[in-house]
Amino acid sequence: MNVKQSRSVDVGPFSVGNGSGLFLICGPCVIESRDVLMEIAEALKTWSVKEAIPMVFKASYDKANRTSLNAFRGPGQEEGLAMLQEVKREFDFPILTDIHLPSDAAPVSEVADILQIPAFLCRQTDLLLAAAATRSIVNVKKGQFMAPSDMKPVVQKIMESGNENLMITERGSSFGYNNLVVDMRGLVEMRDLECPVIFDATHSVQRPGAGDGFTAGDGALAPYLARAAAAVGVDGFFIETHVRPEEAQSDRENLIPMDQLPRLWEQLVRISELIQS
Repeated sequence: MNVKQSRSVDVGPFSVGNGSGLFLICGPCVIESRDVLMEIAEALKTWSVKEAIPMVFKASYDKANRTSLNAFRGPGQEEGLAMLQEVKREFDFPILTDIHLPSDAAPVSEVADILQIPAFLCRQTDLLLAAAATRSIVNVKKGQFMAPSDMKPVVQKIMESGNENLMITERGSSFGYNNLVVDMRGLVEMRDLECPVIFDATHSVQRPGAGDGFTAGDGALAPYLARAAAAVGVDGFFIETHVRPEEAQSDRENLIPMDQLPRLWEQLVRISELIQS
């Protein structure tokens, strides 16, 4: 297979793809409160400045696909976007957040630099077209139910709408009940679509619905998969984190604790540089 070089996408002060080096999408799964959000953002900013890490801050204002009706979803769009705007203003981060309905795209694009299409919704044409119409960067997560090659029509829907600011993310594939696996071949295959390819290390270790009403997971395995993805070759990583993992209100079993991130990121950069050399 002749692997193509991805096109370059400008994300705030840095570029991704086309051999630009690794970048990191990082933050909590969901906005829990203003104080927790700002605490995580401050910690990530301090680290990213110290190590010169090209970083995008991510957090969801609404987790619309929670397993249980009683699970915490977040503050909602209006309040959540106000908090993300504060993070952007205070810490000068590019912002990524999810959208779920076509009507979300325009208002969210006023704050977020990257509109993320959740994996379960990656084939929803109206949602993709609405995101594309904002001319914002769009990050589409590959559905757990899709082959890597199935992302080609998804990419075409956005590209043919006139928006080339597109990235695609691998987050694992369904493997029987309550389990995901990552086929590392898919990272190579999706590069043929000429978009920056991101590996979501923390959602790839989920065990969907396996927690008796919540999504369980094997967060201890996330660093192993991340290092493997770096060896295969990706443009960036998506990693959820928290300053107090035991208190996280979403995906606490999958995230990588904040104090473990620096060592892992150093390893990922070193592996990536070795492969490129």
